[in-house]
Amino acid sequence: MMERRTTIFENGLIWFGAGVSIAEILTGTYFAPLGMTRGIAAILTGHLIGCVLLFLAGYIGARTRRSAMETTKMSFGARGGLLFAILNVLQLVGWTAIMIYDGALSANAVLKTGAWVWCLIIGALICLWLFIGITNLGKINVITMTALFILTLVLCKVIFFSGGSSRYSISDGITFGAAVELAVAMPLSWLPLISDYTREAEKPFAATLGSAVTYGLVSCWMYLIGMGAAIFTGTYDISQIMLKAGLGVAGLLIIVFSTVTTTFMDAYSAGISAVSIRSEINGKICAVIVAVVGTVCAILFPMDDITSFLYLIGSVFAPMIAVMIADYFILHADSGSTAFNWRNLAIWLIGFLLYRFLMTKDLICGNTLPDMLVTTVIAVIAGRLAAARRGSRGEQSRDAM
Repeated sequence: MMERRTTIFENGLIWFGAGVSIAEILTGTYFAPLGMTRGIAAILTGHLIGCVLLFLAGYIGARTRRSAMETTKMSFGARGGLLFAILNVLQLVGWTAIMIYDGALSANAVLKTGAWVWCLIIGALICLWLFIGITNLGKINVITMTALFILTLVLCKVIFFSGGSSRYSISDGITFGAAVELAVAMPLSWLPLISDYTREAEKPFAATLGSAVTYGLVSCWMYLIGMGAAIFTGTYDISQIMLKAGLGVAGLLIIVFSTVTTTFMDAYSAGISAVSIRSEINGKICAVIVAVVGTVCAILFPMDDITSFLYLIGSVFAPMIAVMIADYFILHADSGSTAFNWRNLAIWLIGFLLYRFLMTKDLICGNTLPDMLVTTVIAVIAGRLAAARRGSRGEQSRDAM
């Protein structure tokens, strides 16, 4: 029986759901000190960088039909790739908890039943999404995404067309370069996941491009809503904006279902990454466990500022994908048959340390782009030198025969 593949439209819906996120709206509020014009420029610049990288990462998985963490083994070795699978599971547990926490706080502000109650409701809905499965969501996803689309249009109208003037005084609260990096950080956080979805696509290039473009446009939209909310309403709390707008139940639906559709992807990919660590693991059960653990963490721990978390993700996964891009698209190398590719692991470590160093500098283009360019160049040079040495040894061996 022929395996069913996901269509371009289905992949687009998945990444629309990933983009419609309370976490993205809240991150957008940090751009308010730049003002509308510079803030939009930073959002667009950062997302252009991040979504190009998102496309390249997803296209590797789409062409090879491998999950995100299986593709890392092509550059770092069968055992070396496990390092990133483990780090990915940990960051996905963190994302699951953060998303449930943010969603529950916002939902509780609209309908005060206790944040812990909303944690349980959102967690239960995520588990339901996981049991339905990515290839069976179909009409449910279409209905959910249509509702979210309409409700976010209403939210945009309330923020930008209600006749209010700016209530936020432009300040030096964030530099343009730091804002660009915050815009890069969100698509960058999806790099270790996108191949989990594009590998199922019936048209690899078109589905990957559609996924990256859809996510980029929707994510920019969410950032813009957050920034506009902070500038025009004078508040960072999106739930309060919804209450002032009289959205009530509609606002509650935006909060709950946007949290579910985004966090489902985190938990689902955590299950897939766990399978790449140990093949005997049941991915769906692992995903449900991640959702449960995330729910418990959201109830027990405060998670109000995620900027440090975003930068940590960037420092780990930006140099990782830089090495993979060099290997797959330039060097055409595959280390999947070896246990460890120590050369690439060392280059990743250099890229990681460089990213942390660049965080201390205020670069107009952010940290990710220069870090990845340097890491990619190092990986290409080192790979070509290694290939030249192997060729030289091969010639010497033939001469000696």
